[in-house]
Amino acid sequence: MPTIFTRIINGEIPCHRIHADEHVFAFLDIAPLSRGHALVVPREERAMLHELSDASAAALGRALPRVARAVMAATGASHYNILQNNGALAHQAVPHVHFHVIPRFPDGSGLGIRWESRSLDAADGAALAARIAAALGS
Repeated sequence: MPTIFTRIINGEIPCHRIHADEHVFAFLDIAPLSRGHALVVPREERAMLHELSDASAAALGRALPRVARAVMAATGASHYNILQNNGALAHQAVPHVHFHVIPRFPDGSGLGIRWESRSLDAADGAALAARIAAALGS
């Protein structure tokens, strides 16, 4: 069954479209955290970022700065967050890769973040970095 984003891309559900090309579709969020809150979505229907094809991932990488610049120009915001969640534990509500471009304004509207950092053990960090590099083929 197609996700709500696929249905939006296919024109089955209306949206306020701001960008569309061969690989990417962008539109305003219908429940925005701030004025100009936009979603940038690959046409390729995959739940998580690591599942995307290289072509879709590259197209998202090209589209995100362009959409961010346009949102900032249209809203007058000078700060913004880019948010992308993968999986339910990471607060992903729609199982279709999507990036939020969320402008921040002096009134406090936008994304609120609570960051709980921890210490990285040097030995564990070295071992983990080596495993990740090996998985990348680096």
